[in-house]
Amino acid sequence: LAALQPIPRAENDVFSFCPRVTAQSALGAVSSQSFKMEEQTQPQDKPAQETAAPSNTVPAQETIVPHHPLPNASNGFDPSMQTAPRDQVLPEALQEVIPGGMPTGDLPPNMLPDMFQATQMFMPELLQQSGQMYENNGMLQGLPVAAAPAISADEIALYDRQIRLWGMKAQEKIRNANILLITMKALANEIAKNLVLAGIGSLTILDGATVSESDLGSQFFLSEEENHVGQNRAQAAAAAIQKLNPRVQVHVDAEGIKSKGTSYFSAFDIVIATDMDPDSLHIINTATRLHQRSFYAAGTHGMYGFIFSDLIEHDYVIERDLGNVATKLAPETRTRSVIAVDTKKEGGKTIEVVTKRELYSTWYLASDGATLPEEYAKSARRKKAVSPVISCLRALWDFQVLNSGRLPSHTKEDLGLFTKLATAKHTQLGLPSETLRSEVLRSFLQNIGSEMAPVTAILGGQLAQDVINVLGQTQQPIQNMVIFDGNSMEASVLPLHPVGELGRGLLSLAAAGGLMPNGGGMVPGDPGMMMSMDGTVDFGNQILTQ
Repeated sequence: LAALQPIPRAENDVFSFCPRVTAQSALGAVSSQSFKMEEQTQPQDKPAQETAAPSNTVPAQETIVPHHPLPNASNGFDPSMQTAPRDQVLPEALQEVIPGGMPTGDLPPNMLPDMFQATQMFMPELLQQSGQMYENNGMLQGLPVAAAPAISADEIALYDRQIRLWGMKAQEKIRNANILLITMKALANEIAKNLVLAGIGSLTILDGATVSESDLGSQFFLSEEENHVGQNRAQAAAAAIQKLNPRVQVHVDAEGIKSKGTSYFSAFDIVIATDMDPDSLHIINTATRLHQRSFYAAGTHGMYGFIFSDLIEHDYVIERDLGNVATKLAPETRTRSVIAVDTKKEGGKTIEVVTKRELYSTWYLASDGATLPEEYAKSARRKKAVSPVISCLRALWDFQVLNSGRLPSHTKEDLGLFTKLATAKHTQLGLPSETLRSEVLRSFLQNIGSEMAPVTAILGGQLAQDVINVLGQTQQPIQNMVIFDGNSMEASVLPLHPVGELGRGLLSLAAAGGLMPNGGGMVPGDPGMMMSMDGTVDFGNQILTQ
């Protein structure tokens, strides 16, 4: 959260420009847990009688719900205000959340004016959006799902087993969901398969790349017999995806992410970006925050992988038997709070209905600079149990930032730089040096850039399941980074968030100013994109006037 510094990007990079922050972000509140995947078999599909399979083309851009203008001189942003008193920068609601102004102890004095200016740039837009009416699970509704009638008897028979699992209301929310999936590789194949079989409303596949020979060996939606080599990757996979469930609208966008502006993402309930460089994930996440959209990022490298989620602010309901001790309205963790408790009678029993709220941080904050929380720092056993894969992944992301998005090669220079970065990240986390063994580094480097079906199946299934949980709002979602190590077959969930007064302020901003839950909120000062004084945004190769 400091001065924004532009870094020129290579012409062949996903985006030609990406802002970076010169100061190190303070992160923390890391705890770990594990998850287990259970294979679920989709009930036998029945012939679709209601409608024919929809077209595999993206509706015209004009059909997208209009976006809000970015802050400029006409809607409340004063470009002449380079530095301003606190009461002119922070809205009154935020002054209540952050008494005495934004904390200055964590930042050098010369960086404060930039942070205040960034706050002023984003807040008029966010407060304007906070007055909107939100539907379903708290997210603005966009394009491509057509208005659907009530679930038919045929659909109930098709989805019977999953309806028994999460209920009819959750299935209706899933049925109306509109999801964007970016980059169609092996991991995205698994995600698409699980979401389509679950019966989402619409899936848009965005990928401007063409099918290569290597894609045939890792993607089960592609085949040599269909002459897919040389075709657009999204278009080639769409037909097979559509056959999985004709009731789902499958759209293809073959233009690629480079041609999209920030308003493009406002048309979707959830955006999932896979196998992309960290700068691209950072920019996409900023766009989803600007339009109140949930965001997932995921990637695999052979035996290793990760899942990241930014739901901004998400509510979900847990129903359980009433215990002897009543549940209190209070925080459970730094990011999770109980916000409502009710009871109901069901089958002669008293059921407790507990509504919880989770707060999230952005990709930029979660992916770099984190330190382990106090409970880890005091426990040598806990620190030793943290997978060194987190250090390797962070080193890889830093390497890509420094090298225009490319992966490390096997040259002496690249291997030396990666090793240096991994060692620095490991030390930064306070982890014991003996856990970052040379065998770990060697194995990770050998796996970079490869795809393994078992790993993509595990992570793709877990991500798709979490999306379904978020849509249904009946289960606790991922918070907020999953690190997977295929060698040990372990997956750790690490909640990575800012620490100290600054962290508490950022995690509280979603609730300040009347911003909506489950898709509301924005972290002012989060370095999302370079914004000029006239309200234009440099996003990709084009200047967009919003």
